[in-house]
Amino acid sequence: MSSKTVKCDLLVIGSGAAGMAAALKAASEGHSVIVAEKSKWLGGTTAISGGWAWVPGNKQGVAEGDTRAEIELYIKTLAKDCFKAEMVQTFLDAVPEAIDWLERETDVEFVYPEMAPDYQMDAPGAKPSGRAISGKVADGRILGQNRLRVRPYLDTYTVFGYMPEVGPDIAQFLHANQSWKSFVYVSKKLVKTWAETVAFRRAFDRTNGNSLMVRMVSSAAKLGIRMWTETPVTEIVRGENGIVRGAVLGGAHEGTVEARLGVVIAAGGYSADASLRARYWRHDPDGANHFTPTVGHDGDNVRLAAPFGGHVDTDVHEPAAWAPVTVFTGLRKQQRLFPHLRAFGLPGLIAVNRHGKRFANESSSYHDFGVAMIEDNADSDRTFGYIIADSKAMRKYGIGYAKPWPIPQGYFKKTGFLHKANTVAELADKIGVDASGLKETLSEFNAGAAQGKDPAFNRGSNWFHHFKGDMEHTPNPNLEPLDRGPYYAAKIQMGDLGAYSGLAVDRHSQVLDDDNRPVPGLFAAGSAAVSIFGGGYPGYGANIGPALVFGYTIGRDAALLAEQRQQPTPSAVTEDV
Repeated sequence: MSSKTVKCDLLVIGSGAAGMAAALKAASEGHSVIVAEKSKWLGGTTAISGGWAWVPGNKQGVAEGDTRAEIELYIKTLAKDCFKAEMVQTFLDAVPEAIDWLERETDVEFVYPEMAPDYQMDAPGAKPSGRAISGKVADGRILGQNRLRVRPYLDTYTVFGYMPEVGPDIAQFLHANQSWKSFVYVSKKLVKTWAETVAFRRAFDRTNGNSLMVRMVSSAAKLGIRMWTETPVTEIVRGENGIVRGAVLGGAHEGTVEARLGVVIAAGGYSADASLRARYWRHDPDGANHFTPTVGHDGDNVRLAAPFGGHVDTDVHEPAAWAPVTVFTGLRKQQRLFPHLRAFGLPGLIAVNRHGKRFANESSSYHDFGVAMIEDNADSDRTFGYIIADSKAMRKYGIGYAKPWPIPQGYFKKTGFLHKANTVAELADKIGVDASGLKETLSEFNAGAAQGKDPAFNRGSNWFHHFKGDMEHTPNPNLEPLDRGPYYAAKIQMGDLGAYSGLAVDRHSQVLDDDNRPVPGLFAAGSAAVSIFGGGYPGYGANIGPALVFGYTIGRDAALLAEQRQQPTPSAVTEDV
């Protein structure tokens, strides 16, 4: 190991939304900050995400009349018996301050959409707008020499290189093969993307989570934050007084970092660690029944905090933010994943199990759909299902990664993503689903869908369902019979957008030891820390919202907490922060 020692005030492990928020706020207070990122890219999973942030109590929500009581009621309803009152209070107290500061003092800009429904619109306290915000499109050129250092999009989730934004943008893509106006709109976006990619290696317009990270990295560069990539943290160290004082680094910046104010673990959760999944996730006891599209969530949070008594807080009724994925093999024989976050809520698509039966409301959130999928497969050793479409839906919408007409289907079938058959019985036989069960399911579903109704699961019955569907489709934006062959299927298995059962922390985001006492100088945020929502998924950006807010409070309070640790009774005075 190198004997090189570098000093700073705050060391941040990970460069996603949580880590960068902590780094930006601390640096703005005049503290020297190092961000250590083990990947070659900056941005973490945030950079490939939708980039939304669920931050109730923001200025839009307040203007629309949203109240603290309604917000707390909604969160409490979703958290069930795992409601974390103190953490929720801290979060809601800090939302207005954090979001206002990011917009006022950094390059970050948010869009406040007219419609972004909470995911559980039938729950008390739910709102159709005012809580979820998204990052404004960014021009990657603001990064200068750092332009290509931000992680690129998840390619399977782009439309030929362009990443559509949820809302009006994606609506245009949805209707590109049905409307001349939409076709022209999409063509311009794609031509611009391709031309810039060829000429400059990456398109300038960055959307969704990529735009958020472009703006945060731009701000970090202006503040002089050292952003070290390909630099894994191998060990966190503390002094004889028990206070965390730095870390040992490997890779491109091998050596030791001494951090006067402490260390922030913002390196993601443990979704990609099979042994940890087997320990904490009931559907994956052998570590081979789950596939995550997250990046860098390798369990570093657990391993780095364990020597200090840091432990996983399992007081959540769901241990992760679930999302069904299709696993397929690329032409170069590499494993590829497509997360289904929206597509199966569209008219003419349903999801069935191995018996050919529906098991969930396809227009519910990907998280709630995932809960139902795990429960439906509870007595089986493998968790899976199928998205089914007829030729009308396939031609109009496609199935996720498998694009609609006029895109040829050969590639999607060759990679194993898409399956096709002329009849329902043939399709069932091809994918190994009970044919009689599938026929009966389609008969029942079609009868209701023709009238815009779903007696079995009440699909298409609220604003969130409709927002996830095709708002121009009648009589129901989410329903259409599947009655015209050929028929299509895509297999779905269990994936996630980040662990909910992360490190136990207090309201200052300080990691707690086995006796639930704060480890002085050690913080955790984002998916590295336990979710404040108790296992529920309230709306767009339920991971990024708390990541931004708690990252901000860490950067804001780290110096004061360090100062208080020097006083005679630190356990008492920390209550005043």
